[in-house]
Amino acid sequence: MTAPRELLLAGVGTMGRPYLEAAARLGVRARALESAATWHNRPTDLAERFYRVPGGHEETWAGAVAAAVAERVPDGLIGFAEPQVVAAALAQQRHGLRGPSLHAAVVSRNKALQRALFGAHGVAQPEYLHVARLGEARDWMLQHLPVVVKPLSLSGSQGVELIRTPEEVGEVVARRDAEGHLLVETAVEGPEFSWEALVREGEVLFGNVTAKETTPPPYFVELVHRCGHDLGPEPASQVRELTSGVLRALGMDTGLVHLEFRLSATGPVLMEVAVRTPGDYLPDAIGLTFGFDLYEAMVLLAVGLPLPALPERPVSHAATVFLTAAPGTITGIEGLDEVRAHPAVVRVRPRRGVGDTVGPLTSSGRRLGHVLVDAGSPTEREGAVKFVRETLRFTVTPQVP
Repeated sequence: MTAPRELLLAGVGTMGRPYLEAAARLGVRARALESAATWHNRPTDLAERFYRVPGGHEETWAGAVAAAVAERVPDGLIGFAEPQVVAAALAQQRHGLRGPSLHAAVVSRNKALQRALFGAHGVAQPEYLHVARLGEARDWMLQHLPVVVKPLSLSGSQGVELIRTPEEVGEVVARRDAEGHLLVETAVEGPEFSWEALVREGEVLFGNVTAKETTPPPYFVELVHRCGHDLGPEPASQVRELTSGVLRALGMDTGLVHLEFRLSATGPVLMEVAVRTPGDYLPDAIGLTFGFDLYEAMVLLAVGLPLPALPERPVSHAATVFLTAAPGTITGIEGLDEVRAHPAVVRVRPRRGVGDTVGPLTSSGRRLGHVLVDAGSPTEREGAVKFVRETLRFTVTPQVP
């Protein structure tokens, strides 16, 4: 009798837990590494052993992953989120495990590296400048307005800011000059999308386009993800060319890719790429849209088991709607029961409650939770999104300055 395959999952939290649930359904043994911050909430029934990781830095994760692999080399290793990507890739390369490639992992973690690499490979992307202090980019910004300022390695729109006028250039330099290395790039106009793909040895096995709705400038915080978006024949062909070029330049081998782009008047333009599980519960919405379990597919891919035939077209229309409110203190929440009872609503998960403080919406971490919807048509989906927005409301008392 053949022994079951084993998965090592680096990083669990809430959004990584479905990987362990998928492994259990598939009969794949699992071990997992979890951060000290979420250690007490780890799902002990879903893994044979958990390893406690004391800090959140990439170097700490790299040491913890190396120790767990040295104890016993698994059949597959998944690095869940940004801090675990390079840690997993180092162990994957060292022990011949399936993964995106160390090259792809390192490049994905640094936006300046991405710009340099993709520029050398002719990938369509914004003009950019990488500076050690933002003041060094003052003249360049004035010549290229509007521009976007962003950190090199953060995610979730943290630190991303649109600068439109000379006055804003002076203000942002004064405020962020001591921040360290930053990327400044020309602002690209056009709707924002992402492309999520399962890749095996460089071959795309499955792809999805997500249409994004964001807050207005300057922060572009994502408010709604609509999966299974139909771009139309010509834009879809242009996106295939863009994504193929990015995968070649990355040296992408095996795993999940999350690529963000804007569709400008001249075609798609790359914003950034990650070689890890997309956040914002996108795998849940993608699975509903295409009628398969993306977590199970990734586990099978990681441990080297055969994959079933993967879908090419949507069978449903899912979206993730994020909850927001004005800054202040939450004094009430209305409409939770009504939203939960809606036939298109799959899940309602608030992250804040009465008494909690709401800050300005400058990054995705400041959203108040999400609602997952799934409908039989795009029209029904839009009706469900509208219902959620109109019905679920946070009452907030503004804070006194």
